[in-house]
Amino acid sequence: MGKGSFLGEFEQVVLLAVAHLDGDGYGLSIRKEIDRRTGRNVTVGSVYSTLARLEEKGLASSYEGDATPRRGGRAKRHFRLEEAGVRALQASRGMLDNMWNGVDFDVARRT
Repeated sequence: MGKGSFLGEFEQVVLLAVAHLDGDGYGLSIRKEIDRRTGRNVTVGSVYSTLARLEEKGLASSYEGDATPRRGGRAKRHFRLEEAGVRALQASRGMLDNMWNGVDFDVARRT
């Protein structure tokens, strides 16, 4: 992969939350999954803007769920991870693993 082709941290977090929700995630459930797994309280707006960017890149896709009376007849937009998203996550993880390989923070050695 070339310069700028790896996922950013938040893109990775959002895609991983989508993966954990197995194609049934929507904006609020994705936000809650991120909070639950990372302790990071993010806005649903930041989740939706990232999802839109990931869809444009072909890494995720969405579909309309059924309309519900509870939502005033509106349907939820659900998101799923695409194969290109899996490959992008794997590439980003591989790059980070390579960067971490051999790093030793032994403080005693540094003094």
